[in-house]
Amino acid sequence: MKALVIEDDQDVANYLVKGLKESDFVVDHAADGKDGMMMAASGEYDIMIVDRMLPGMDGLSIIKTVRATGNQVPVLILSALGDVDDRVEGLRGGGDDYLTKPFSFTELLARIESLVRRNRQSAETETVLRVADLEMDLLARTVKRSGQNIDVQPREFRLLEYLMRNAGQVVTRTMLLEKVWDYHFDPQTNVIDVHISRLRAKIDKEFETPLLQTIRGAGYMLRETA
Repeated sequence: MKALVIEDDQDVANYLVKGLKESDFVVDHAADGKDGMMMAASGEYDIMIVDRMLPGMDGLSIIKTVRATGNQVPVLILSALGDVDDRVEGLRGGGDDYLTKPFSFTELLARIESLVRRNRQSAETETVLRVADLEMDLLARTVKRSGQNIDVQPREFRLLEYLMRNAGQVVTRTMLLEKVWDYHFDPQTNVIDVHISRLRAKIDKEFETPLLQTIRGAGYMLRETA
């Protein structure tokens, strides 16, 4: 599993990163809010651990921005602010759980495991994906935009499903090769470009607002606004 830790206290950050790595997590760390927001927007994470009080951009602003893109990654808020009102504000701001400092790593890990498990169970039971007016029915294997049926081939369906599940996040070529084509190496072909081009022609060409964006030098993103 992959975790993003956004924490400016270096001692706390080292403690978290060390413990998570020992628990078999792949861990990225950001020491301020702005860097954390950039990493959250461009990465694919199973869990985010976010300190509430950060330089550059506070934790609640990061969470609200992430949620505004449709990203439902589980978020555990860490904070020295432990009053009921602070907890309520954090949870209403988009956090999934709230843990006050100082904390036990054993408890933190148990909370993380619970959040990740709950999120995966929710994803497994989800049958309809939506981004703006684009809708995918996973059971009927159909795609519609603004109520209009869109005919997609099996590989295009799988590609679009992955993009929709990660809407608002940058999806790299490596991620697509691994998750859509099951390649764990780069075959040095333009297979991704061809399929992206075909998919864009089907879901965007006849509609006013383009959803499938190319992020130069990074990859692709499905989002509601250009």
